[in-house]
Amino acid sequence: MPLALALPPPLQAGDQLTVIAPSGPLQEQQRFQAGLELWKQQGYQVKVDERIYDQWGYLAGKDGDRRTQLLDALHDPQCRGILCVRGGYGTTRLLEPWIEDLPWKQYPKWLIGFSDITGLLWSQFYQGVGGGIHAPVLTTLSQEPSWSLERLWAAVRGEPLAALQGKGWGGDRTEGILLPGNLTVATHLLGTPLQPDVQGVILAWEDVGEMPYRIDRMLTQWRMSGLLSQVRGIALGRFSQCEAPQGRPSLTVEEVLGDRLSDLGIPIVSDLPFGHDGENGALPVGASVCLDAQTGRLEFIYSASC
Repeated sequence: MPLALALPPPLQAGDQLTVIAPSGPLQEQQRFQAGLELWKQQGYQVKVDERIYDQWGYLAGKDGDRRTQLLDALHDPQCRGILCVRGGYGTTRLLEPWIEDLPWKQYPKWLIGFSDITGLLWSQFYQGVGGGIHAPVLTTLSQEPSWSLERLWAAVRGEPLAALQGKGWGGDRTEGILLPGNLTVATHLLGTPLQPDVQGVILAWEDVGEMPYRIDRMLTQWRMSGLLSQVRGIALGRFSQCEAPQGRPSLTVEEVLGDRLSDLGIPIVSDLPFGHDGENGALPVGASVCLDAQTGRLEFIYSASC
């Protein structure tokens, strides 16, 4: 695991940000335009790649076109950051031929997104590059409360972030390197060359639209992989629309999380304000953090310890 990630310089007013669609096709045009306007109001020059309007089934264009969007943004010397239109599905298809060759190291840039964008965020981390922010995509940004927007602007300016408050499961506190992402996308990276080293990591997971038995299946895979014995803690965000159909015998998603994680002997905090269908507080990939399972706080470390 990289102890010191290569970081791009903090963003400043006037910097150029490039919009790409690496996953699903654009559907919410009004929310997309509102998200663009919020970034522009911060003083950034926002460049929209016209290929974001392409569609190929459930993807925002064919793989080659979506790869080219990303590569063009990375190679553009004027581009300081990359804004993703939306999630959906598709980033892992872009990574398949690029296991070692995606040039994050040559061109460190800010990368903002969540959900399916986890594939790109984790590929950055795998290569020892920072600048990934698990944060709202352009089609969800305008739905965020003011505190969440201010948090994102602070994150890309390199300013300290306030702690997030959740529900502690009881136990100790620990320090580690934050690795946030969507549980489903992260699980599908297991067993691939892009599976990151999680030694000393604090995982931060969220998900949407997965029935409890599917969450159970993914967490069981993580348990069987042996990786959860290497992490220092787990921070859980929102698991929205994860209920079983009415009338079908099922555990709740909360019961599944408790059953599959509470016996790991590591600090766990749930109900943190990030994920789909609600507040989605920015989480910098690779940040040094302290997770306190007594108080339920996820704190960001800017001194020797928490």
